[in-house]
Amino acid sequence: MTDSIMSKAATMEIPINSNGDTGTLPEDDSLEQAAKLQWSLDEKVGSSRGNRDLQQVMVSGPNLNETSIVSGGYGGTAEGIIPTSSIKGSNMHHSSSSSSGMAEEATRGVAVEKIENMKKWGLNTYKCTKQMISERFGRGSRTVDLELEAQIEVLRDTKRKYENVLRLARALTNHFYNMVQTQHALGDTFADLSQKSPELRDEFGYNAETQKLLCKNGETLLGAVNFFVSSINTLVNKTMEDTLMTIKMYENARLEFDAYRSDLEELSLGPRDAVAMARIDAAQQTYQVQKDKYERLRSDVIIKLKFLEENKVKVMHKQLLLFHNAISAYFAGNQQQLEQTLKQFNIKLRPPGADKPSWLEEQ
Repeated sequence: MTDSIMSKAATMEIPINSNGDTGTLPEDDSLEQAAKLQWSLDEKVGSSRGNRDLQQVMVSGPNLNETSIVSGGYGGTAEGIIPTSSIKGSNMHHSSSSSSGMAEEATRGVAVEKIENMKKWGLNTYKCTKQMISERFGRGSRTVDLELEAQIEVLRDTKRKYENVLRLARALTNHFYNMVQTQHALGDTFADLSQKSPELRDEFGYNAETQKLLCKNGETLLGAVNFFVSSINTLVNKTMEDTLMTIKMYENARLEFDAYRSDLEELSLGPRDAVAMARIDAAQQTYQVQKDKYERLRSDVIIKLKFLEENKVKVMHKQLLLFHNAISAYFAGNQQQLEQTLKQFNIKLRPPGADKPSWLEEQ
């Protein structure tokens, strides 16, 4: 403190006036005036610096990343200062590293699982392809159920024939629909000519009424034939197709069963050391799994074939009777019998314009 005052006094010993000339000050109050001058300068500098700091704080705001935690009391040394940014950064780095490690572990687990599945699929495909080639060239044995395979072949042949019936019934429906539309247009033309040709009014009128009656009966017959086509389509493309899908699964299971059976037989004929016995045990377990799958699907096919045959007889008995009665009544000109046939099979005709949705349904 004394050194500071002495330095201030020393600097004030040679004052400079406004003209640059040196002057003298009274010796007794030089220290006091020096102190006052230094205090005013410090106050101005401090106030201007404080204003700048305050403006900077108001503009940019405090930087939380540069906030420090001071250990110790007020006025402690800088040795205990711990930047909070380093603490925050270390925690974030630890959490991000742990989360990335968990994600990497999960990804690795998924990749390993996919590789194992691909390996199993490749091995199974190889064995089944080998068994298929062996059967085709007559070198491998094949599990055969003669009765079941005969039933499967009958089903496939029946499906082909029913598909032909369905194709012809659809062609008949299209042709008959065009004929009914032609009859409707012809009846309208006859009715218009009966109004415009007084000398042939009766003749055109008779033909117009006949065509309208045929058109009405034709629409009734179309309703019956459409119902027939819809029922045959359901039987062929849904019921039979579902059974054939089960048969396809059964045939694949049979091929896998024979492939693993042949593999087990080959291993059983080889050496019987520890490694070979372990492979035989694994092959035995896989063979048992494939055998259970094959027998389960075989049982499913037998049950589905039985129910399909019963359902086919019921459906075709009803549909063939409907088709016969409707066709006979139409070409016999028996309108009442034709309408009675539709009532017997609970067939409801759509009124004209029913295909077009109402204005409320379009909203």
